[in-house]
Amino acid sequence: MENEKKSFEENLKKLEENVRSLEEGELPLKETIEKFEEGTKLSKLCSEELETSQQKIEKIIEKDGKIISKPFKIEE
Repeated sequence: MENEKKSFEENLKKLEENVRSLEEGELPLKETIEKFEEGTKLSKLCSEELETSQQKIEKIIEKDGKIISKPFKIEE
């Protein structure tokens, strides 16, 4: 994996490609291990970015002159 910082979407796409390759089960053992290792790193990067984004997506609401923060909730 390159040192260049990739976007969340690029990392997620590469992770999905690695998962597809691993699921097919046709890779040599060495390449399987490399893809698994890379996938683990990509998964961690994506998880960290999602967590950071979740923290940023808190709603900032002005109420009675005070700015308060509420967690963002997805309505189902």
